[in-house]
Amino acid sequence: MPVDSINLDLASADYFGGRASLWTTLEMRSAVSDEHPTALLGFDETFLRPFARALIEAATTRAAYRMTILQETRDPERCRVVEYVTGPGKALHEMILQPFDNVVLISAATAKDGEETLFQLPRTDSFLRAFAKMAYVADHTLHDLLEDMDRLARERKTATNP
Repeated sequence: MPVDSINLDLASADYFGGRASLWTTLEMRSAVSDEHPTALLGFDETFLRPFARALIEAATTRAAYRMTILQETRDPERCRVVEYVTGPGKALHEMILQPFDNVVLISAATAKDGEETLFQLPRTDSFLRAFAKMAYVADHTLHDLLEDMDRLARERKTATNP
């Protein structure tokens, strides 16, 4: 399916395990699907910056990049990154970003199957600049929102426990 546009969507903002937590989706739109958004990845607030860095590095160096997704040690049940391409949300532990002439192929590394192709992103300068800018702005916005949520939680806790 060709990518006509790509965007990040804030899917949820909540408290998880006693701290503020955000969940974001990477979505694409295509004329093939009547411009309806299709979620590709879902991830917490810690994933966007390293993913953007890995995408830019793989695209510019023309070297494959293996990205290990560390799970939270406090709660092993909690996923940091899921993919929505092959089903309703499968947890990822490792991604491979492999550059080709015109695209960067994003795959999931699985223990039993080896690698499973998820999607591809354009490798053009204009796409990479736009993606880097979108990721930069979104990352700062997400972290500002986390700080606001933490501040409000502290204020509420102080107000209820004088």
